[in-house]
Amino acid sequence: MNSEREQQFVKELKQYVTDYLPLSQMSDEELEEKVEELVLERIGGEYCSINQRVSIVQQVYSSIRGFGLLDTIINDDTITEVMINGPDNVFIEQNGRLFKLDRKFESQRRLEDIIQRIVGLAGREVNQANPICDTRLPDGSRVNVVLPPIALCGPTLTIRKFSKTPMTIERLIKYGSITQEIADKLELLVKAKYNIFICGGTGSGKTTFLNALSNYIPKDERVITIEDSAELQITGVENLVSLETRNANASGAGEITIRDLIKSSLRMRPERIVVGEVRGGEALDMLQAMNTGHDGSLSTGHANSTQDMLSRLETMVLQGAAGLPLEAIRQQIASAVDIIVHLSRLRDKSRKTMEITEVVGFKDGQIILNPLYVFEEDENTTLEKVSGSLNRTKNKMQNDFKLRLSGIKTEI
Repeated sequence: MNSEREQQFVKELKQYVTDYLPLSQMSDEELEEKVEELVLERIGGEYCSINQRVSIVQQVYSSIRGFGLLDTIINDDTITEVMINGPDNVFIEQNGRLFKLDRKFESQRRLEDIIQRIVGLAGREVNQANPICDTRLPDGSRVNVVLPPIALCGPTLTIRKFSKTPMTIERLIKYGSITQEIADKLELLVKAKYNIFICGGTGSGKTTFLNALSNYIPKDERVITIEDSAELQITGVENLVSLETRNANASGAGEITIRDLIKSSLRMRPERIVVGEVRGGEALDMLQAMNTGHDGSLSTGHANSTQDMLSRLETMVLQGAAGLPLEAIRQQIASAVDIIVHLSRLRDKSRKTMEITEVVGFKDGQIILNPLYVFEEDENTTLEKVSGSLNRTKNKMQNDFKLRLSGIKTEI
């Protein structure tokens, strides 16, 4: 059976199932069994391999009870990102490369049904009154939805796939993002409760790195994670509370922002607060939390360099408190953030740690930075392939107070 005939067969079978089976009275298992029976019955003498038969059953079943075409994409672990620009344009990122799939959704209505099912599973809603929504799939994958008329090309769905295996520092070392020596130093910084900020561009691996770092948090601490849509995979910490924001409903009520969650978390006796991503006025609340004894906080933000991250933090704080003088904001940032880790996605699509910088303090109206590790390309680097390493600078780490307080005598 060629692929054209397979698609025709799937279409006919799906039509039969929706027309003649009492779908509302059937459980998922019963429906799947019935579809299997029908496939065997209807193939007759036509040649069809076992794999093709399984694929037909899955396609028919998932088009009725699952996410249709999305199911096969989500089940493929080599795909890291899915971008759907209307029913006819499906793009995927596989092994760091982006390309268009030769498959599409049956109709715009079908795509909208799948979007409503995804959004409903997480208890959220998206409609013409609220056409933009951030949510997640049952496996934790991050989802962004934009509906027409905002999206001119039709319903737009972007999915950042959730890794089945939590990211660890060991895997980052294997991928060449950092070395064992740097990993050991980062472990000391996390355990000594330094406030660490991870910054980088889109797709540079900020959440991945945050996940890996969070595995160094001592297992007996109370940790509170705050995210737009929960995707952190912190393992081994028993006393863990995960909080997630909520959009306003159709009448504009019931919104819970990251800001609300940070304020609430301070009353929950946290030892560490992990904020998935800071992108607005909540930066002020987070800096205040870091400055009021909640050391060891971790967070991420979008920026092109460590210096750029400081400027963005200033802008974000001003969004939350427009009247604050710039000098006061900079002092707040300098005393709250201890370490900034900058990540980047390079020209060969590899993700690398570009810089690990210490925030030393505030002097003459400026925040003083002290780079500890900087990525340098070597002689093997080419236009197609980046080769280099994260090297220790000659700068000595200046703020070793928290290290000494924790009884750690190692120099960083």
